[in-house]
Amino acid sequence: MSGEFREPTFERVRAILRDGIGCKLAVIGDAMLDVYLQGNVGRISPEAPVPVFEIDHEERFLGGAANVAKCLVALGAQVRLCAVVGNDQEGRIVRDEARNLGIGVTGLITAADRPTTSKCRLIARHQQMVRLDRERRGGFSKQIEAQLLRRVREAVKWADAIVLSDYLKGVLTPALCRAAISAARGKPVVVDPKGRDWSKYAGATMLKPNRREAQDFTGLNVDDDASAAKAALQIRKQVRVKHCLITRGERGMTLAESVPVSKAPELLHLPSRPREVFDVTGAGDVVAATLALSLAAGADLSEAAWLANLAAGVKVAKFGAASVSDQELLDAASAGAPLFERKLMSRAQAAAFSAEIRRRGRKVVFTNGCFDILHLGHVSYLEKARRLGDVLIVGVNSDASVTRLKGPGRPVQPEYDRTRILGAQACIDAVVLFDEDTPHELIKALRPDVLCKGADYKRKQNVVGWEMVEKWGGRVALIELLEGRSTTGLIEKSNR
Repeated sequence: MSGEFREPTFERVRAILRDGIGCKLAVIGDAMLDVYLQGNVGRISPEAPVPVFEIDHEERFLGGAANVAKCLVALGAQVRLCAVVGNDQEGRIVRDEARNLGIGVTGLITAADRPTTSKCRLIARHQQMVRLDRERRGGFSKQIEAQLLRRVREAVKWADAIVLSDYLKGVLTPALCRAAISAARGKPVVVDPKGRDWSKYAGATMLKPNRREAQDFTGLNVDDDASAAKAALQIRKQVRVKHCLITRGERGMTLAESVPVSKAPELLHLPSRPREVFDVTGAGDVVAATLALSLAAGADLSEAAWLANLAAGVKVAKFGAASVSDQELLDAASAGAPLFERKLMSRAQAAAFSAEIRRRGRKVVFTNGCFDILHLGHVSYLEKARRLGDVLIVGVNSDASVTRLKGPGRPVQPEYDRTRILGAQACIDAVVLFDEDTPHELIKALRPDVLCKGADYKRKQNVVGWEMVEKWGGRVALIELLEGRSTTGLIEKSNR
Protein backbone atom coordinates (compact mmCIF):
# COMPACT_ATOMS: atom_id res chain seq x y z
CA MET A 1 0.00 0.00 0.00
CA SER A 2 1.43 3.40 -0.94
CA GLY A 3 0.49 5.85 1.79
CA GLU A 4 -1.07 5.03 5.12
CA PHE A 5 -4.75 4.17 5.47
CA ARG A 6 -6.57 4.73 8.72
CA GLU A 7 -9.90 3.06 9.25
CA PRO A 8 -12.74 5.58 9.55
CA THR A 9 -13.84 6.25 13.10
CA PHE A 10 -17.27 5.17 14.27
CA GLU A 11 -18.34 8.83 14.19
CA ARG A 12 -17.19 9.10 10.55
CA VAL A 13 -19.03 5.89 9.60
CA ARG A 14 -22.19 7.25 11.20
CA ALA A 15 -21.78 10.56 9.35
CA ILE A 16 -21.40 8.81 5.97
CA LEU A 17 -24.44 6.61 6.56
CA ARG A 18 -26.45 9.58 7.84
CA ASP A 19 -25.54 11.63 4.75
CA GLY A 20 -26.47 8.68 2.57
CA ILE A 21 -30.05 8.65 3.79
CA GLY A 22 -32.20 10.16 1.05
CA CYS A 23 -29.46 10.11 -1.61
CA LYS A 24 -30.79 9.31 -5.08
CA LEU A 25 -29.40 6.21 -6.80
CA ALA A 26 -30.16 4.87 -10.27
CA VAL A 27 -29.66 1.11 -10.70
CA ILE A 28 -29.38 -0.05 -14.30
CA GLY A 29 -29.01 -3.67 -15.33
CA ASP A 30 -30.47 -7.15 -15.38
CA ALA A 31 -33.34 -7.65 -12.92
CA MET A 32 -34.20 -11.16 -11.79
CA LEU A 33 -36.44 -13.10 -9.46
CA ASP A 34 -34.75 -15.41 -6.95
CA VAL A 35 -36.94 -18.30 -5.77
CA TYR A 36 -36.00 -20.49 -2.81
CA LEU A 37 -37.79 -23.80 -2.27
CA GLN A 38 -37.04 -25.00 1.25
CA GLY A 39 -37.61 -28.66 2.00
CA ASN A 40 -36.19 -32.06 2.87
CA VAL A 41 -34.91 -35.16 1.13
CA GLY A 42 -35.71 -38.39 2.93
CA ARG A 43 -36.23 -41.05 0.27
CA ILE A 44 -35.44 -42.14 -3.29
CA SER A 45 -38.09 -42.01 -5.99
CA PRO A 46 -39.56 -45.38 -7.06
CA GLU A 47 -39.75 -44.00 -10.61
CA ALA A 48 -36.00 -43.45 -11.03
CA PRO A 49 -32.87 -43.46 -8.84
CA VAL A 50 -33.24 -39.82 -7.86
CA PRO A 51 -33.91 -38.17 -4.48
CA VAL A 52 -37.44 -36.97 -3.72
CA PHE A 53 -37.46 -33.33 -2.60
CA GLU A 54 -40.44 -32.51 -0.36
CA ILE A 55 -41.20 -28.77 -0.32
CA ASP A 56 -41.96 -27.15 3.04
CA HIS A 57 -42.23 -23.53 1.93
CA GLU A 58 -41.33 -21.15 -0.90
CA GLU A 59 -39.73 -17.69 -0.75
CA ARG A 60 -39.28 -15.17 -3.57
CA PHE A 61 -36.83 -12.27 -3.58
CA LEU A 62 -35.64 -9.58 -5.95
CA GLY A 63 -32.42 -10.63 -7.68
CA GLY A 64 -29.70 -9.19 -9.89
CA ALA A 65 -29.98 -5.44 -10.42
CA ALA A 66 -33.28 -5.49 -8.51
CA ASN A 67 -31.44 -6.88 -5.48
CA VAL A 68 -28.92 -4.01 -5.70
CA ALA A 69 -31.89 -1.64 -5.62
CA LYS A 70 -33.28 -3.48 -2.57
CA CYS A 71 -29.90 -3.21 -0.83
CA LEU A 72 -29.82 0.54 -1.44
CA VAL A 73 -33.31 0.98 0.00
CA ALA A 74 -32.18 -0.89 3.11
CA LEU A 75 -29.40 1.69 3.48
CA GLY A 76 -31.91 4.56 3.29
CA ALA A 77 -31.50 5.64 -0.34
CA GLN A 78 -34.11 6.74 -2.87
CA VAL A 79 -33.85 4.35 -5.81
CA ARG A 80 -34.96 4.08 -9.42
CA LEU A 81 -34.56 0.76 -11.22
CA CYS A 82 -34.01 0.59 -14.97
CA ALA A 83 -34.35 -2.99 -16.24
CA VAL A 84 -36.46 -5.33 -18.40
CA VAL A 85 -38.85 -8.05 -17.24
CA GLY A 86 -41.13 -10.39 -19.14
CA ASN A 87 -44.90 -10.23 -19.46
CA ASP A 88 -45.33 -13.08 -16.98
CA GLN A 89 -46.07 -13.81 -13.35
CA GLU A 90 -42.41 -13.48 -12.39
CA GLY A 91 -42.22 -10.05 -13.99
CA ARG A 92 -45.31 -8.90 -12.13
CA ILE A 93 -43.81 -10.16 -8.86
CA VAL A 94 -40.60 -8.20 -9.50
CA ARG A 95 -42.57 -5.03 -10.26
CA ASP A 96 -44.92 -5.39 -7.28
CA GLU A 97 -42.13 -6.24 -4.82
CA ALA A 98 -40.08 -3.26 -6.03
CA ARG A 99 -43.06 -0.96 -5.55
CA ASN A 100 -43.70 -2.37 -2.07
CA LEU A 101 -40.11 -1.55 -1.10
CA GLY A 102 -40.42 1.99 -2.40
CA ILE A 103 -38.21 1.44 -5.47
CA GLY A 104 -39.11 3.63 -8.44
CA VAL A 105 -40.24 1.44 -11.34
CA THR A 106 -40.78 4.00 -14.12
CA GLY A 107 -37.64 2.56 -15.73
CA LEU A 108 -38.81 -1.05 -15.44
CA ILE A 109 -39.91 -2.08 -18.94
CA THR A 110 -41.95 -5.14 -19.94
CA ALA A 111 -40.87 -7.14 -23.00
CA ALA A 112 -43.52 -9.49 -24.36
CA ASP A 113 -41.10 -11.70 -26.30
CA ARG A 114 -39.00 -13.06 -23.43
CA PRO A 115 -39.40 -14.41 -19.90
CA THR A 116 -38.32 -12.71 -16.72
CA THR A 117 -34.95 -14.10 -15.70
CA SER A 118 -35.49 -16.31 -12.66
CA LYS A 119 -33.32 -18.62 -10.57
CA CYS A 120 -35.01 -21.32 -8.49
CA ARG A 121 -32.86 -22.90 -5.78
CA LEU A 122 -33.79 -26.12 -3.96
CA ILE A 123 -32.53 -25.95 -0.38
CA ALA A 124 -32.48 -28.93 1.98
CA ARG A 125 -31.16 -28.39 5.54
CA HIS A 126 -29.48 -25.13 4.49
CA GLN A 127 -27.68 -26.91 1.64
CA GLN A 128 -28.37 -25.92 -1.97
CA MET A 129 -29.05 -29.06 -3.99
CA VAL A 130 -29.73 -27.68 -7.45
CA ARG A 131 -30.51 -24.39 -9.22
CA LEU A 132 -33.06 -24.11 -12.02
CA ASP A 133 -32.59 -21.11 -14.34
CA ARG A 134 -35.18 -19.64 -16.68
CA GLU A 135 -33.84 -16.95 -18.96
CA ARG A 136 -33.21 -15.74 -22.47
CA ARG A 137 -30.03 -13.86 -23.23
CA GLY A 138 -29.30 -11.56 -26.12
CA GLY A 139 -30.51 -8.25 -27.42
CA PHE A 140 -33.94 -6.69 -27.23
CA SER A 141 -36.09 -5.23 -29.98
CA LYS A 142 -35.20 -1.75 -31.20
CA GLN A 143 -38.40 -0.45 -29.61
CA ILE A 144 -37.46 -1.83 -26.17
CA GLU A 145 -33.88 -0.54 -26.56
CA ALA A 146 -35.07 2.96 -27.40
CA GLN A 147 -37.55 2.99 -24.53
CA LEU A 148 -34.94 1.72 -22.08
CA LEU A 149 -32.35 4.24 -23.25
CA ARG A 150 -34.78 7.09 -22.71
CA ARG A 151 -35.63 5.92 -19.18
CA VAL A 152 -31.95 5.43 -18.35
CA ARG A 153 -31.06 8.99 -19.31
CA GLU A 154 -33.94 10.31 -17.21
CA ALA A 155 -32.88 8.23 -14.19
CA VAL A 156 -29.21 9.21 -14.49
CA LYS A 157 -30.12 12.89 -14.69
CA TRP A 158 -32.18 12.49 -11.49
CA ALA A 159 -29.60 10.46 -9.57
CA ASP A 160 -26.68 11.39 -7.33
CA ALA A 161 -24.87 8.15 -8.24
CA ILE A 162 -25.37 5.24 -10.61
CA VAL A 163 -24.88 1.46 -10.41
CA LEU A 164 -24.49 -0.67 -13.55
CA SER A 165 -25.32 -4.25 -12.53
CA ASP A 166 -24.40 -6.57 -15.40
CA TYR A 167 -25.47 -10.23 -15.48
CA LEU A 168 -25.13 -10.61 -19.27
CA LYS A 169 -28.88 -10.92 -19.86
CA GLY A 170 -28.95 -8.20 -22.52
CA VAL A 171 -29.73 -4.89 -20.79
CA LEU A 172 -26.21 -3.45 -20.50
CA THR A 173 -25.26 -3.25 -24.16
CA PRO A 174 -22.21 -1.18 -25.14
CA ALA A 175 -24.50 1.59 -26.42
CA LEU A 176 -26.51 1.73 -23.20
CA CYS A 177 -23.39 1.68 -20.99
CA ARG A 178 -21.83 4.51 -22.97
CA ALA A 179 -25.04 6.51 -22.78
CA ALA A 180 -25.37 6.04 -19.00
CA ILE A 181 -21.72 6.89 -18.26
CA SER A 182 -21.82 9.92 -20.57
CA ALA A 183 -25.08 11.19 -19.05
CA ALA A 184 -23.61 10.86 -15.54
CA ARG A 185 -21.33 13.84 -16.24
CA GLY A 186 -18.93 13.14 -13.40
CA LYS A 187 -21.40 11.57 -10.97
CA PRO A 188 -20.11 8.34 -9.38
CA VAL A 189 -20.74 5.31 -11.59
CA VAL A 190 -20.08 1.91 -9.97
CA VAL A 191 -19.97 -1.11 -12.28
CA ASP A 192 -20.40 -4.76 -11.32
CA PRO A 193 -19.02 -6.35 -14.52
CA LYS A 194 -19.54 -9.66 -16.27
CA GLY A 195 -18.16 -11.34 -19.38
CA ARG A 196 -14.94 -10.57 -21.23
CA ASP A 197 -15.73 -7.31 -23.07
CA TRP A 198 -15.25 -4.64 -20.44
CA SER A 199 -14.48 -1.87 -22.91
CA LYS A 200 -18.14 -0.82 -22.68
CA TYR A 201 -17.51 0.33 -19.10
CA ALA A 202 -14.83 2.87 -20.10
CA GLY A 203 -15.16 6.16 -18.24
CA ALA A 204 -16.89 4.69 -15.17
CA THR A 205 -15.79 5.70 -11.70
CA MET A 206 -15.34 2.25 -10.19
CA LEU A 207 -15.15 -1.25 -11.64
CA LYS A 208 -15.85 -3.97 -9.06
CA PRO A 209 -14.94 -7.45 -10.34
CA ASN A 210 -14.66 -10.43 -8.03
CA ARG A 211 -11.53 -12.59 -7.89
CA ARG A 212 -12.62 -15.05 -10.58
CA GLU A 213 -13.72 -12.27 -12.95
CA ALA A 214 -10.42 -10.43 -12.44
CA GLN A 215 -8.48 -13.64 -13.12
CA ASP A 216 -10.43 -14.38 -16.29
CA PHE A 217 -9.97 -10.85 -17.60
CA THR A 218 -6.26 -10.41 -16.84
CA GLY A 219 -5.01 -13.99 -17.02
CA LEU A 220 -3.31 -13.44 -13.66
CA ASN A 221 -3.65 -15.73 -10.66
CA VAL A 222 -5.22 -13.33 -8.15
CA ASP A 223 -4.34 -15.16 -4.95
CA ASP A 224 -2.10 -12.85 -2.93
CA ASP A 225 -1.94 -9.09 -2.35
CA ALA A 226 0.82 -8.54 -4.89
CA SER A 227 -0.96 -10.35 -7.75
CA ALA A 228 -4.27 -8.69 -6.83
CA ALA A 229 -2.62 -5.27 -6.94
CA LYS A 230 -1.10 -6.05 -10.34
CA ALA A 231 -4.49 -7.22 -11.67
CA ALA A 232 -6.31 -4.17 -10.31
CA LEU A 233 -3.79 -1.79 -11.93
CA GLN A 234 -4.01 -3.67 -15.24
CA ILE A 235 -7.82 -3.57 -15.23
CA ARG A 236 -7.89 0.14 -14.34
CA LYS A 237 -5.55 0.98 -17.19
CA GLN A 238 -6.90 -1.42 -19.80
CA VAL A 239 -10.60 -0.70 -19.27
CA ARG A 240 -9.93 3.02 -18.74
CA VAL A 241 -11.87 3.41 -15.52
CA LYS A 242 -10.81 5.70 -12.69
CA HIS A 243 -10.61 3.03 -9.97
CA CYS A 244 -10.78 -0.74 -9.62
CA LEU A 245 -11.83 -2.72 -6.55
CA ILE A 246 -11.31 -6.48 -6.67
CA THR A 247 -13.38 -8.42 -4.14
CA ARG A 248 -11.43 -11.51 -3.06
CA GLY A 249 -13.78 -13.36 -0.72
CA GLU A 250 -12.05 -14.54 2.43
CA ARG A 251 -8.89 -12.69 1.29
CA GLY A 252 -10.59 -9.30 1.50
CA MET A 253 -10.47 -6.60 -1.17
CA THR A 254 -7.85 -4.75 -3.20
CA LEU A 255 -8.37 -1.16 -4.38
CA ALA A 256 -6.36 0.52 -7.15
CA GLU A 257 -7.21 4.20 -6.85
CA SER A 258 -6.43 6.81 -9.48
CA VAL A 259 -4.45 9.74 -8.08
CA PRO A 260 -2.80 12.81 -9.67
CA VAL A 261 -0.37 12.03 -12.50
CA SER A 262 2.58 13.12 -10.34
CA LYS A 263 1.98 10.18 -8.00
CA ALA A 264 1.89 6.42 -8.38
CA PRO A 265 -1.56 4.80 -8.26
CA GLU A 266 -2.76 4.34 -4.69
CA LEU A 267 -3.10 0.73 -3.60
CA LEU A 268 -5.07 -0.47 -0.62
CA HIS A 269 -5.56 -4.02 0.65
CA LEU A 270 -8.47 -4.55 3.02
CA PRO A 271 -8.52 -7.84 4.94
CA SER A 272 -11.87 -9.60 5.25
CA ARG A 273 -13.84 -8.98 8.42
CA PRO A 274 -13.82 -12.19 10.50
CA ARG A 275 -17.37 -13.60 10.33
CA GLU A 276 -18.87 -17.06 10.08
CA VAL A 277 -19.64 -17.51 6.39
CA PHE A 278 -23.19 -18.78 5.98
CA ASP A 279 -24.07 -17.80 2.40
CA VAL A 280 -22.16 -15.65 -0.12
CA THR A 281 -25.21 -15.25 -2.40
CA GLY A 282 -25.80 -11.55 -3.12
CA ALA A 283 -22.59 -10.35 -1.43
CA GLY A 284 -21.50 -8.62 -4.64
CA ASP A 285 -24.78 -6.73 -4.81
CA VAL A 286 -24.35 -5.54 -1.22
CA VAL A 287 -20.81 -4.37 -2.00
CA ALA A 288 -21.92 -2.48 -5.13
CA ALA A 289 -24.78 -0.80 -3.27
CA THR A 290 -22.60 0.23 -0.32
CA LEU A 291 -19.87 1.58 -2.60
CA ALA A 292 -22.29 3.68 -4.64
CA LEU A 293 -24.19 5.08 -1.68
CA SER A 294 -20.99 5.90 0.22
CA LEU A 295 -19.64 7.82 -2.78
CA ALA A 296 -22.97 9.63 -3.19
CA ALA A 297 -22.77 10.59 0.49
CA GLY A 298 -19.33 12.17 0.05
CA ALA A 299 -17.05 9.38 1.26
CA ASP A 300 -13.64 9.13 -0.34
CA LEU A 301 -12.64 6.00 -2.25
CA SER A 302 -10.82 4.27 0.61
CA GLU A 303 -13.69 4.97 3.03
CA ALA A 304 -16.24 3.65 0.53
CA ALA A 305 -14.17 0.49 -0.04
CA TRP A 306 -13.76 -0.03 3.72
CA LEU A 307 -17.51 0.29 4.27
CA ALA A 308 -18.22 -2.08 1.38
CA ASN A 309 -15.83 -4.60 2.92
CA LEU A 310 -17.64 -4.23 6.25
CA ALA A 311 -21.01 -4.74 4.53
CA ALA A 312 -19.74 -7.89 2.79
CA GLY A 313 -18.80 -9.37 6.15
CA VAL A 314 -22.28 -8.70 7.52
CA LYS A 315 -23.96 -10.14 4.42
CA VAL A 316 -22.14 -13.49 4.29
CA ALA A 317 -23.39 -14.27 7.79
CA LYS A 318 -26.99 -14.11 6.48
CA PHE A 319 -28.88 -16.61 4.30
CA GLY A 320 -29.86 -15.88 0.71
CA ALA A 321 -29.66 -12.59 -1.20
CA ALA A 322 -30.22 -10.63 2.01
CA SER A 323 -29.65 -6.89 2.26
CA VAL A 324 -27.69 -5.06 4.95
CA SER A 325 -29.17 -2.05 6.77
CA ASP A 326 -27.30 1.06 7.87
CA GLN A 327 -27.98 0.07 11.48
CA GLU A 328 -26.33 -3.32 10.90
CA LEU A 329 -23.30 -1.52 9.47
CA LEU A 330 -23.20 0.74 12.51
CA ASP A 331 -23.40 -2.28 14.78
CA ALA A 332 -20.53 -3.94 12.89
CA ALA A 333 -18.44 -0.76 13.00
CA SER A 334 -19.09 -0.14 16.68
CA ALA A 335 -16.95 -2.93 18.14
CA GLY A 336 -14.34 -0.47 19.38
CA ALA A 337 -16.62 2.55 19.79
CA PRO A 338 -17.77 3.89 23.17
CA LEU A 339 -21.22 2.62 24.13
CA PHE A 340 -22.76 6.10 24.18
CA GLU A 341 -21.75 6.67 20.54
CA ARG A 342 -23.46 3.45 19.47
CA LYS A 343 -26.71 4.68 20.98
CA LEU A 344 -26.87 7.94 18.97
CA MET A 345 -29.06 7.24 15.93
CA SER A 346 -30.69 9.05 13.04
CA ARG A 347 -34.45 8.81 12.70
CA ALA A 348 -34.19 6.14 10.01
CA GLN A 349 -31.68 4.12 12.03
CA ALA A 350 -33.85 4.32 15.15
CA ALA A 351 -36.91 3.26 13.14
CA ALA A 352 -35.03 0.20 11.85
CA PHE A 353 -33.83 -0.58 15.38
CA SER A 354 -37.37 -0.28 16.76
CA ALA A 355 -38.80 -2.48 13.99
CA GLU A 356 -36.24 -5.20 14.70
CA ILE A 357 -37.00 -5.15 18.43
CA ARG A 358 -40.74 -5.47 17.76
CA ARG A 359 -40.11 -8.24 15.22
CA ARG A 360 -38.49 -10.22 18.04
CA GLY A 361 -41.66 -9.88 20.09
CA ARG A 362 -40.17 -7.38 22.54
CA LYS A 363 -41.59 -4.01 23.66
CA VAL A 364 -40.27 -0.60 22.64
CA VAL A 365 -40.73 2.31 25.07
CA PHE A 366 -40.43 5.92 23.88
CA THR A 367 -40.20 9.25 25.63
CA ASN A 368 -38.90 12.67 24.69
CA GLY A 369 -37.76 15.99 26.05
CA CYS A 370 -35.14 18.74 25.95
CA PHE A 371 -32.99 17.27 28.78
CA ASP A 372 -31.08 20.54 28.95
CA ILE A 373 -29.43 19.83 32.29
CA LEU A 374 -29.75 16.16 33.20
CA HIS A 375 -30.70 15.87 36.89
CA LEU A 376 -31.94 13.25 39.35
CA GLY A 377 -35.55 13.85 38.35
CA HIS A 378 -34.69 12.98 34.75
CA VAL A 379 -32.71 9.87 35.71
CA SER A 380 -35.46 8.57 37.99
CA TYR A 381 -38.07 9.17 35.29
CA LEU A 382 -35.99 7.45 32.58
CA GLU A 383 -35.30 4.42 34.78
CA LYS A 384 -39.01 4.01 35.46
CA ALA A 385 -39.79 4.31 31.74
CA ARG A 386 -37.23 1.63 30.88
CA ARG A 387 -38.91 -0.84 33.24
CA LEU A 388 -42.09 -0.66 31.13
CA GLY A 389 -40.54 -2.51 28.21
CA ASP A 390 -37.43 -4.11 26.74
CA VAL A 391 -35.73 -1.08 25.16
CA LEU A 392 -36.04 2.67 25.75
CA ILE A 393 -35.67 5.14 22.89
CA VAL A 394 -35.39 8.81 23.84
CA GLY A 395 -36.23 11.64 21.46
CA VAL A 396 -34.30 14.87 22.12
CA ASN A 397 -35.25 18.34 20.87
CA SER A 398 -32.56 19.91 18.69
CA ASP A 399 -31.03 23.26 19.70
CA ALA A 400 -33.31 25.15 17.31
CA SER A 401 -36.36 23.32 18.65
CA VAL A 402 -35.42 24.06 22.29
CA THR A 403 -34.96 27.76 21.53
CA ARG A 404 -38.38 27.96 19.92
CA LEU A 405 -39.98 26.20 22.90
CA LYS A 406 -38.01 27.71 25.80
CA GLY A 407 -36.95 31.11 24.45
CA PRO A 408 -33.58 32.91 24.08
CA GLY A 409 -30.78 31.57 26.25
CA ARG A 410 -31.92 27.98 25.96
CA PRO A 411 -30.61 25.40 25.63
CA VAL A 412 -27.85 25.79 28.18
CA GLN A 413 -26.04 22.79 26.69
CA PRO A 414 -25.74 22.15 22.93
CA GLU A 415 -27.51 19.16 21.39
CA TYR A 416 -24.36 17.07 21.02
CA ASP A 417 -23.59 17.37 24.72
CA ARG A 418 -27.17 16.58 25.70
CA THR A 419 -27.42 13.49 23.48
CA ARG A 420 -24.00 12.24 24.55
CA ILE A 421 -24.87 12.53 28.25
CA LEU A 422 -28.14 10.68 27.67
CA GLY A 423 -26.32 7.99 25.69
CA ALA A 424 -24.14 7.33 28.72
CA GLN A 425 -27.18 6.33 30.80
CA ALA A 426 -27.50 2.56 31.22
CA CYS A 427 -31.30 2.66 31.10
CA ILE A 428 -31.35 4.19 27.58
CA ASP A 429 -30.91 2.07 24.45
CA ALA A 430 -31.12 4.72 21.70
CA VAL A 431 -31.11 8.53 21.46
CA VAL A 432 -32.60 10.41 18.48
CA LEU A 433 -32.55 14.15 17.74
CA PHE A 434 -35.65 15.75 16.22
CA ASP A 435 -35.99 19.29 14.93
CA GLU A 436 -39.78 19.70 15.04
CA ASP A 437 -41.59 21.32 17.95
CA THR A 438 -43.26 18.00 18.79
CA PRO A 439 -42.16 14.36 18.40
CA HIS A 440 -45.25 13.44 16.35
CA GLU A 441 -43.35 12.37 13.21
CA LEU A 442 -40.68 10.59 15.23
CA ILE A 443 -43.32 8.59 17.11
CA LYS A 444 -44.95 7.74 13.79
CA ALA A 445 -41.62 6.39 12.48
CA LEU A 446 -40.74 4.42 15.62
CA ARG A 447 -44.19 2.93 16.37
CA PRO A 448 -43.43 2.35 20.08
CA ASP A 449 -45.46 -0.05 22.22
CA VAL A 450 -45.37 2.31 25.21
CA LEU A 451 -45.37 6.13 25.06
CA CYS A 452 -44.23 7.79 28.29
CA LYS A 453 -44.52 11.29 29.74
CA GLY A 454 -44.47 12.72 33.23
CA ALA A 455 -47.60 12.59 35.41
CA ASP A 456 -47.69 16.40 35.27
CA TYR A 457 -49.49 15.89 31.97
CA LYS A 458 -52.55 14.78 34.00
CA ARG A 459 -54.39 13.18 31.06
CA LYS A 460 -53.10 10.91 28.31
CA GLN A 461 -54.98 13.05 25.78
CA ASN A 462 -52.46 15.84 26.47
CA VAL A 463 -49.57 13.67 25.24
CA VAL A 464 -48.53 14.18 21.62
CA GLY A 465 -49.03 10.98 19.63
CA TRP A 466 -51.33 9.15 22.04
CA GLU A 467 -53.95 8.46 19.37
CA MET A 468 -51.42 6.87 17.02
CA VAL A 469 -49.92 4.66 19.71
CA GLU A 470 -53.28 3.37 20.89
CA LYS A 471 -54.41 2.83 17.30
CA TRP A 472 -51.63 0.31 16.66
CA GLY A 473 -52.24 -1.41 20.01
CA GLY A 474 -49.80 0.46 22.26
CA ARG A 475 -50.46 2.41 25.42
CA VAL A 476 -49.61 5.69 27.13
CA ALA A 477 -47.95 5.70 30.57
CA LEU A 478 -47.85 8.78 32.82
CA ILE A 479 -44.94 8.43 35.25
CA GLU A 480 -44.75 10.08 38.67
CA LEU A 481 -41.96 12.66 38.91
CA LEU A 482 -39.63 13.52 41.80
CA GLU A 483 -40.78 16.75 43.40
CA GLY A 484 -38.51 19.76 43.49
CA ARG A 485 -36.28 18.68 40.60
CA SER A 486 -36.41 20.65 37.36
CA THR A 487 -34.02 22.22 34.85
CA THR A 488 -35.64 25.63 35.29
CA GLY A 489 -35.17 25.41 39.07
CA LEU A 490 -31.50 24.51 38.70
CA ILE A 491 -30.89 27.42 36.32
CA GLU A 492 -32.63 29.87 38.66
CA LYS A 493 -30.64 28.55 41.64
CA SER A 494 -27.33 28.91 39.78
CA ASN A 495 -28.15 32.51 38.89
CA ARG A 496 -28.77 33.65 42.47
